[in-house]
Amino acid sequence: MQVLNDYQIKQKIQRLSYEILENNLDEDEIILVGINNNGYGFAKLLFESLTSISDKKVVLSKIKLNPAQPLDFPIESDLNETELVNKSIIVIDDVANTGRTIFYAFRVFMNILVKKIEVAVLVDRKHKMFPIKVDYVGLSLATTVQENIKADLIKPTALSVTLN
Repeated sequence: MQVLNDYQIKQKIQRLSYEILENNLDEDEIILVGINNNGYGFAKLLFESLTSISDKKVVLSKIKLNPAQPLDFPIESDLNETELVNKSIIVIDDVANTGRTIFYAFRVFMNILVKKIEVAVLVDRKHKMFPIKVDYVGLSLATTVQENIKADLIKPTALSVTLN
């Protein structure tokens, strides 16, 4: 069953972009950090929206980690630690299930004194097992643990979120 179609996702991205700007009015720069492919795809869509509605400096970045075994493989990042000091960072993923992937993505920032870290997701499920608070949510869903959410955000002409 399709939960969000292309048009609805674009509406949510625009609304989230305005929320991000409102909550970061005093910031000179906002750093968007997408997790893996879908998180980065969602971050890229937010980046395009933010830069189209504001002249604020927005930086797009990516973190790559193994969600199934986050401790067994190194976390890859294209972030320069010195450029993150005292900056506002938004960690972005497509779907927040248990919060584990987002939780381990924070490891990148543990040795840096950032100004603040926020979290944005397109779909937030209510199955958190890790202490993750999502600041920007496109859609909250109460689902069973057995149900799967698949976000297809890579093809810009066919954005969709489905529930199986």
